[in-house]
Amino acid sequence: MIQFVVHDENDSVGVVVVEGVNAGDELKGWIMDQDRDIEFTAASDIPIGHKLAIKPLKAGDTVIKYGVDIGRVVSDIDVGEHAHVHNIKTKRW
Repeated sequence: MIQFVVHDENDSVGVVVVEGVNAGDELKGWIMDQDRDIEFTAASDIPIGHKLAIKPLKAGDTVIKYGVDIGRVVSDIDVGEHAHVHNIKTKRW
């Protein structure tokens, strides 16, 4: 079962599409543009509709979701970790 989706392999985050992702869960994701699966372990609880890191991100890195720059990392994010307003901020302000 697919638990998260990614638009392109160059994205840095995916979007959780199921309820109940918990730290330690083995996750399966689908990279749409390449039509391939990726797998790893959830590093934190992640609500449905929220992002998770699919590659390690360092403070200052740009976050790419669906091929679009959605902000910058303000604190390091490990693979499988919840990526949200606590560790990503917009570049608009």
